[in-house]
Amino acid sequence: MIAILAKIPVKPGSEADFEKAMLAMAEQVRSNEPGNHLYTLCKGEDGSYTMMELYEDEAAIAAHRSSDHFKAGGASLAPYIAGAPEITTMPVIG
Repeated sequence: MIAILAKIPVKPGSEADFEKAMLAMAEQVRSNEPGNHLYTLCKGEDGSYTMMELYEDEAAIAAHRSSDHFKAGGASLAPYIAGAPEITTMPVIG
């Protein structure tokens, strides 16, 4: 298993629109990607956003990144993103 944490900078004032678009994409991921075990949006006390993701293997990550719903979701999120996400990828130990 492989875990990914994606810290996503969001433009001030766009939080509600970002959340709506991200939650719609999360629903598509959960419904259409059997190799994905977790795709959850979290919001820190400081207002920062982190996407927690868990995949079966590298093939599941590749399937996620090449899916039509991921590409469409990225386009729908673009107006609300303030910069490049900070991505951390980690093997799951237990």
